[in-house]
Amino acid sequence: MEKKEEIVLAADICNLSALNEWIDALVAGADISPRVQMKISLAVEEIFANIASYAYAPQKGDVTIIGTVTDVPAELELVFMDEGKPFDPLARDDPPTDAAMEERGIGGLGIFLVKESMDKVTYRYEQGKNILTICKRIAS
Repeated sequence: MEKKEEIVLAADICNLSALNEWIDALVAGADISPRVQMKISLAVEEIFANIASYAYAPQKGDVTIIGTVTDVPAELELVFMDEGKPFDPLARDDPPTDAAMEERGIGGLGIFLVKESMDKVTYRYEQGKNILTICKRIAS
């Protein structure tokens, strides 16, 4: 079985709760552990906050999220699309996690956490859109 839905939201951090409610409804009935749910929430918050803060600044724009839940494999895929400035968050090097906070450069830690918590993270720029896809196995 596959369940696929789409939502379009203004890229504004105040819409994060609406996005989380939409994801909760999308995965309703799936057997997701609280630990996996937390990882998904962390990744969604980081990605959405970055789009809201940087994609269109100083203008405003929308973000489209396409969510797909599958049984075999038991997986959640979320595709974030915006028409903001082209930006590949995966292109930068991971921050040195063994360095003291004062020694690290600014930025990069959030997307590093996304990459660490998801099973697959990809980026492409296509037809004027940033397209970031995250996938997470949702069953043990």
